[in-house]
Amino acid sequence: MYNILVVDDDKEIVKAIEIYLKREGYNVIKAYDGLEAVKKVNENLVHLVILDIMMPNKDGLSALKEIRKEKSIPIILLSAKSEDYDKIAGLDIGADDYITKPFNPLELVARVNSSIRRYVKLGSIENSNNNEKSEKIYKVGELELNDDTKKVIADGKDIKLTATEYNILKFLLKNKGKVYSISEIYENVWNEDSLAAENIIAVHIRHIREKIEINPKEPKYLKVIWGIGYKIEDIK
Repeated sequence: MYNILVVDDDKEIVKAIEIYLKREGYNVIKAYDGLEAVKKVNENLVHLVILDIMMPNKDGLSALKEIRKEKSIPIILLSAKSEDYDKIAGLDIGADDYITKPFNPLELVARVNSSIRRYVKLGSIENSNNNEKSEKIYKVGELELNDDTKKVIADGKDIKLTATEYNILKFLLKNKGKVYSISEIYENVWNEDSLAAENIIAVHIRHIREKIEINPKEPKYLKVIWGIGYKIEDIK
């Protein structure tokens, strides 16, 4: 059973989210401000965090920044604001996804399920038979992703990616040379319909570039095809 930390200063929202998550078989840990959220993450085995942005004591973005120093668990932001600034700021700090209030609880559950699947596939949770070896390696030039060990190496350096970044890179590497639109990337990685995914994908792509490219402004591997999408260059 996976443990989901739900953080919001509105106790009714926390209670409502808890009901839907428990129906899906998740165990729910609750917190009502950013300080309590950081404390609960440090004291419990947490597999995913649902984190409101506007809270007393410590806001969600500050709590996110502190959690990200030590943890690579998926984090989904909740925000009553619709401005792109809050969403992009959260993604820049390290959030995996966001959803704007008011939200459809079924959509939130779908996002949670998708994030947990990506996290499990990355191997951050012991959820596979270690006796089975897949040894799937995807490589272009000096960029290599080993899907058995979950290691990424770029130009001789070990690269640390979040679960979401890893799965985006893996998808593009498996299909090197092919251009994918933002919607196609989202639908293939999240396994759900793409709705206003531009900011999510753009920020994650930028983070991947900053980690794998020697010069992110002149990328060798991860290219943008303006007006169309992104691809991994097929370097021999």
